[in-house]
Amino acid sequence: MLITALLVRLTSSGPAVFRQERIGRGGKVFTMYKFRTMKNNSEHTCSGVYSGDGDTRVTGVGKVLRATSIDELPQLVNIIKGDMSFLGPRPPLTYHPWTYDRYTKEQLRMFEVRPGISGWAQVNGRRCVEWNERIKMNVWYVDHVSFLLDLKIVFLSVVRVFSNADNKNIGATVTQAPKSPSEL
Repeated sequence: MLITALLVRLTSSGPAVFRQERIGRGGKVFTMYKFRTMKNNSEHTCSGVYSGDGDTRVTGVGKVLRATSIDELPQLVNIIKGDMSFLGPRPPLTYHPWTYDRYTKEQLRMFEVRPGISGWAQVNGRRCVEWNERIKMNVWYVDHVSFLLDLKIVFLSVVRVFSNADNKNIGATVTQAPKSPSEL
C-alpha cells in the first residue's frame, strides 16, 4: 500500500488517497477511502461520476490501479473502523444513483447489512449492471446471506479481479430513479 501511495503521489499532484462520502448500514453516511486514480478534484468534471474508456481524468497509474482493483485497498481502513465489511452491497454515493430519501422501502433493505468491498452484484455483472438491478441483487444478498454464499462471492471476486471481467462502464448506470414521496 505504501508503494502504491508513493506511485500515486509521484505521478500526479494531489493526495494519494481519495475520500468520498458513501451511504452505509442503516443509512449512516461515512467516508470511504480509495487510492486516487483520477487527476485531483476531477470527480464532478467532464463526464461526471463514472468514467469510461479514454477518460482523460484517469491517470496512467490510475488505469493500472483500477484494472487490478488495487485502488480499493484503503477500504481495509473502513473495515477496521467498522464502516464496511469484506462482503456486502457496495456502498452507494450519497447522491448517486439517487439520494437516500429516494430509495423505496424494499430498496432500503440493502442498508440492513454493512456494505462491502465486494458483493453479490459485483460478481454478477459489476459495472455492467444498471443500478435498479444492482439494488435488487443487494436485497437478494441480504435475504440469503450465509457462509457458503460468502465463500462463493470470495471465489468469484478473485476470478473477476484477475480476469478484469465487467470492469468497464457500458451504457447508462441508472435508467429510472424511484419517485420521491412528493411525486406519488
